[in-house]
Amino acid sequence: MRSQRSQQLFKRAESVIPGGVNSPVRAYRAVGGSPPFITRASGARIFDVDGNEFIDYVGSWGPAILGHAHPAVVSAVKRSADNGLSFGAPTEQEIRLAELIIGLYPSIEMLRCVSSGTEATMSAIRVARGFVKRNYVVKFDGGYHGHSDGLLAKAGSGVGTLGIPDSAGVPEGMAQYTLTLPYNDLVALEALFQERGSDIAAVIVEPVAGNIGCVPPAPDFLSTIVAVCKKFGSVSIFDEVMTGCRVSSGGAQAYYGVTPDMTCLGKVVGGGMPLAIYGGRRDIMNCVAPLGPVYQAGTLSGNPIAVAAGIATLEHLDQASYVRLEELGAALETGLNQVLTRNEVSGIVQRVGSMLTVFFGVQRVIDYATACQADRGRFARWHAGLLKRCIYWPPSQLESAFISVAHTSADIDRTLVAAEAALSE
Repeated sequence: MRSQRSQQLFKRAESVIPGGVNSPVRAYRAVGGSPPFITRASGARIFDVDGNEFIDYVGSWGPAILGHAHPAVVSAVKRSADNGLSFGAPTEQEIRLAELIIGLYPSIEMLRCVSSGTEATMSAIRVARGFVKRNYVVKFDGGYHGHSDGLLAKAGSGVGTLGIPDSAGVPEGMAQYTLTLPYNDLVALEALFQERGSDIAAVIVEPVAGNIGCVPPAPDFLSTIVAVCKKFGSVSIFDEVMTGCRVSSGGAQAYYGVTPDMTCLGKVVGGGMPLAIYGGRRDIMNCVAPLGPVYQAGTLSGNPIAVAAGIATLEHLDQASYVRLEELGAALETGLNQVLTRNEVSGIVQRVGSMLTVFFGVQRVIDYATACQADRGRFARWHAGLLKRCIYWPPSQLESAFISVAHTSADIDRTLVAAEAALSE
């Protein structure tokens, strides 16, 4: 793999952009080396400035479920752009997108478009607080719900520890209303509600944890969240920015048969453009201005080009797409587990649909604590070996890889050959 031009650009970027990147994980500090600088993408391939062609398992961190530069999505974007880039006014396409999403998600009776997953989760929590008139929010260790101040917190020891900011620049007062629990811990969840239930406005959860690697929910974990929220008058919020229209057309909530009060979507629903939504029960969403007292606004919310990309993506995802994604995901999961076994390397592959993670040095990951026990050094060496063989894998042990319908069985086979060879690096 050639990298001279990418290295030159990275050095140049470091002088004008913090860390040389506009989102931290792209800097490759978790795996070493420097990142390839990408020039274009097509299908399951991305291409860098040095002329390398990679099989891509990042997929723009999830949105590229149809593959990169899908002709229907690109065509929709171009048509929309010809009519203007942004109006700051209502469009018919916004209604069409809303109707498509509401048709897929029984939990969503009304929704509001925003421009990022961070905006969606931040707004959903504000609405939940305004609806129930309480302040405290529960999240789970390792759950990433965007970079708004109140959500950059994780638990210390014990049940319901008050949130401590995980980022400089966040006053402790901003996180004091965030309570954190271990993911998949039903006992801790129920104990916290018995003690503090009347104070809790909402519980927000990734129904499949994706920001500690791919960690499925334990049996009854999601249904218990919804049930305990209903019992205590709190709002259950599923952050499906990653899983929405990814693990199934109706997201993880359809996959597991659980209906929350509110849902946040992003990534796939924007088709690769900056677009996200939050929505839920009609009585809750009636609290949003101009109908109610909870204020949220955005100049680019419902941007016509992003909406066009989202509609085109959703319209091209049919049942056959999800069957194909499951087949490819199962083949990659099975093959990678066989590679680990054959080479007597300790580890496990965890997968839900078309998202998966290879954890080294552990046999099961159920929460943030067990995810942190994974061998990050071994992962970093393996990642470097993959990259050298032009397999573009997420540059962190605690991230999920994504498969698109543009991947082929031959791509999976080539990846498995590279994965085995990379174990010797």
